[in-house]
Amino acid sequence: MGVLSGKVTQMKIFQRRITCLFLLGIVVCLVIGACARSVNHPVKKSEQAAPECRVVKHVMGETCIPHSPKRVVTISHFALANALILGIKPIGSTSASSYPQDIFPPYLREEVGAIPVLGSQGTPNLEKISLLRSDLIISWDVVRSIYPLLSQISPTIIFHFGGIPYWKDFFNLMAEALEKQDVAQKAWDRYYQRIEELKLALKDRYVNKTISVITLTEEDSLQVWSRNSFAGSILNDVGLKRPKSQDIDTPDGLVYYPLSEEKLGEIDADVLFIQARENVTVEAFQKWQKDPLWQSLKAVQQHQVYVVDVYAWIGSNLIAADAVIDDLFKHLVDEQ
Repeated sequence: MGVLSGKVTQMKIFQRRITCLFLLGIVVCLVIGACARSVNHPVKKSEQAAPECRVVKHVMGETCIPHSPKRVVTISHFALANALILGIKPIGSTSASSYPQDIFPPYLREEVGAIPVLGSQGTPNLEKISLLRSDLIISWDVVRSIYPLLSQISPTIIFHFGGIPYWKDFFNLMAEALEKQDVAQKAWDRYYQRIEELKLALKDRYVNKTISVITLTEEDSLQVWSRNSFAGSILNDVGLKRPKSQDIDTPDGLVYYPLSEEKLGEIDADVLFIQARENVTVEAFQKWQKDPLWQSLKAVQQHQVYVVDVYAWIGSNLIAADAVIDDLFKHLVDEQ
């Protein structure tokens, strides 16, 4: 009986081993089959769960912003205009710092319609912004100090704006962050098409002539806009020449002069554009019109002095560029 019992026990152990090996083989087959299916039929991206937001790097770090944001607030009229060009109409925006806080500059009013004004771009109204329940705030780096407060209201991205000479870069930076590069390219195509149309209309009548661009300020001084200013860059794209004092690049696109008789000669050119700052500029302009030295300027003698909207001519965006090109057509083509 002892021997028989031992043989039965060995038989049971052998059967268990066979059963385990069989089950192990089934598991291996299932794993191999699953791997084969995984290799032959990869999961499509569309079948994966899409993230609710995407990470955008900006001057304050990284922020996860919603896809195709619908309720956007812009702080800075530069960001406002760029958003509009990219097909995003903000639900609110600040006005230009130097402009009254309850309205937008003239060249933007038709584009923005009745969107709420949220203070100036230097001092945005945080209470008004919070009431709008935006899903994205777009700003420039002048408001770095209040970024923590803005980011508590909504996801906030802040772009570096290096000043007027960098207006084209600022637009491209926004387009990239908002994944609107295709829209941006169409906007640039339209801009350069208008530049070519203006070149054709001008023909060769200004080949040997110079264009001067100035602003008479509240302090009764003179701002001269250099080659890399906003208007200067447009004139350069058109191929129009500047007087020697303005045919330079400066950090902010400006050269400042005290408005004196000694310096008036620096602005002399065949054509003079004066960027108007409301009534202050008009009064200053009228005063200098009576000065004998002013009357000796070439542009004055040739009756080619034109007063234009300063906010468009320093606008630093493609909507403002349209307004500047319109002025160039008006004064250099249509009126000639």
